[in-house]
Amino acid sequence: MSNDRIFLSSPDVTQLEEDALVRAIRSGWIAPLGPEVDAFEQELAEYSGRKYVVALSSGIAALHLGLLALGVGAGDLVLTSSMTFAATTNAIVYTGAEPIFVDCDESGNMDPRLLEKAFAELKSEGKYVKAVVPVDLLGKVVQHEKIKKIADAYGAVVLSDAAESLGATRDGKSAASYGVAAAVSFNGNKIMTTSGGGALLTDDQDIADKVRYLATQARQPVVHYEHTDVGYNYRLSNILAALGRAQLSRLDSMIERRRQHRAFYRELFASVPGIEIFGEPSGVDGGDTVDNFWLTSILIDKEVSGFSSEDLRLALNTSNIESRPLWKPMHLQPVFEKYRSFNNGNGQRLFETGLSLPSGSVLDEASMLHIAMTIRQFSGSKNEI
Repeated sequence: MSNDRIFLSSPDVTQLEEDALVRAIRSGWIAPLGPEVDAFEQELAEYSGRKYVVALSSGIAALHLGLLALGVGAGDLVLTSSMTFAATTNAIVYTGAEPIFVDCDESGNMDPRLLEKAFAELKSEGKYVKAVVPVDLLGKVVQHEKIKKIADAYGAVVLSDAAESLGATRDGKSAASYGVAAAVSFNGNKIMTTSGGGALLTDDQDIADKVRYLATQARQPVVHYEHTDVGYNYRLSNILAALGRAQLSRLDSMIERRRQHRAFYRELFASVPGIEIFGEPSGVDGGDTVDNFWLTSILIDKEVSGFSSEDLRLALNTSNIESRPLWKPMHLQPVFEKYRSFNNGNGQRLFETGLSLPSGSVLDEASMLHIAMTIRQFSGSKNEI
């Protein structure tokens, strides 16, 4: 077993990031907020095509405050993707609202047909939905045009969870430009990182102002400490914002590197029966989508391949290569089983057959060849790359 483990999506940092951190430290702005935060917010707004950005301590902080700014609270109903990480649902629960899960279509993103069914069924029961929180799974933007049309028809607002999709586009628009507001994440394994961190992006100044206010302990603009609302300590530090600025300047090149990894895997599995690259453009959602290649994942048909996704995961792990199943849907999570869901079986199928492979932009040729060799030996494939 190699001494150096190959991880799923390691941070990609260079001398540029180190210089940015030194610059921020030497500026004296060590405490939260400062000129690096202001600049990062402006640059992220320009990159994403949004008017306002509030840099925060995490993606879940952005979701939480975004929901609060939209007036979501105790007793409200929020329709959200079941096929996602728990943070999306946790943020809804933080507000006191009730999450209701909507399963995915074959792309892994929220199924608009099932969303409309959920709205209609709830309305027939005299229940009304306050908001919809769709998730861009593994960097592919959801069918926002259809989701917004459905939400508008039922008087609900859309808060986009774009935590995984910064740099992706749909119909030429940035992933973070959709919804009345969008949340992005800069966690260590994301497409770009500020170590931890996230942001709320919107074109609505009132939403941005409310989020900024709540994120800084809801302090009133007076000399002494005066509070009329419960606030949170959710702002991003000046030092981490400097790291984010360096990463943002390199984002397109890091996405290109991940795209090359996707092409590598596509060729590797082209002649391996029973395996397909998950999330490739297929016309399922009818949009012109370009994902950010955050993670390349595969679906394995055990009846054809002769092995399961778990079998392959264990083989990779033996060679010190990290891989991971796709998200276990929220409606299957013990902590959330009490909440209602609208299911079609797609999420469970993807969880049971899917596997995410090392995809980080920091991966070098030797690492990719080691992965390929391990997979070839396990699957019996003799193809050359």
